[in-house]
Amino acid sequence: MRKLSGLVLFVLMVLGAVPVFAQQDAQFTQYMFNTLFYNPAFAGVEGVTSLTAVHRTQWAGYPDGGNPVSQVVSFNTPIFRLSSGFGLHFMNDRLGPQNNMQFQASYAYHLHLKELNTKVSFGVRGGAYAQAINSNNLIANEQGDLLLLFGRDYQMRPDMGAGVYFQSQKVHGGIGINHLLKSEFNFGSDVTRQPLENHMNVMLGYDYVYGRKITLSPSLLVQTDFNQYNFTLTAMGNLDEKYWAGISFRQGESINILTGYSVLKDKSLRFGYSFDFVVKGTDAKSSGALGTSHEVSLTYTLPQAAPTGKKIIRNPRFRHD
Repeated sequence: MRKLSGLVLFVLMVLGAVPVFAQQDAQFTQYMFNTLFYNPAFAGVEGVTSLTAVHRTQWAGYPDGGNPVSQVVSFNTPIFRLSSGFGLHFMNDRLGPQNNMQFQASYAYHLHLKELNTKVSFGVRGGAYAQAINSNNLIANEQGDLLLLFGRDYQMRPDMGAGVYFQSQKVHGGIGINHLLKSEFNFGSDVTRQPLENHMNVMLGYDYVYGRKITLSPSLLVQTDFNQYNFTLTAMGNLDEKYWAGISFRQGESINILTGYSVLKDKSLRFGYSFDFVVKGTDAKSSGALGTSHEVSLTYTLPQAAPTGKKIIRNPRFRHD
């Protein structure tokens, strides 16, 4: 049998105290700027081509760098002639000695309901999910433990997902389901067998325009592996389509502060930052009295004329006509 080092043991103990999805799918506070990661049906819905990059350092200050660190880079664009959209995303999620990596392509078909002034999108995605383990970060109880002799090992498996998304003038949301194939990773041993469980992400948001320059945007993200669930509730305000700030609460984990701004003349480059105050399990998640997590996002929207010629309305989460 094997024994994990102190830093890895702490990580696994903490992760074991939260729903399973937190281990297999990377966690992000700025989910409203990273929708394609959760739902393939979001591809092209905004009607513009955009690039997004997010970096998250969770539980900063954790001893010996054993805290989770995640990155995701995504691209999505509309295909107007086919009433659809296309997207790509790459995710890297480091959890102590384990690295999870994901590369997927998404396609979505958009259905316009003119009577309801609503766009409904149906999406699918496919690609690869990989896991890498560095056993050099593990300490064995018994010398020569065969489970720890492989050093660095890597496995890749196919992965698929599907989803539906809707967007109207004020209300938006959707449901995405990941890991439909339930691929398994075992690294040559049943002891280390780890399947990818089905995960469902449910998003819902509302945009309330107050006056000419202020938009209030409450939103909700619910995540479940069909055994346990977790939710994040967020309230944000946007001023003059340029500055935004908000607060959110992640069930059983943290209270979060979000802020950001748009730059360039056409406000096409957006920078966001979030700061998480960990309020549960701080002794295991940080070397200090209060654990913190940090997340930065950067989104660039390429200039593109809307085919209908209608006025484009933009806010920090999306833009539509």
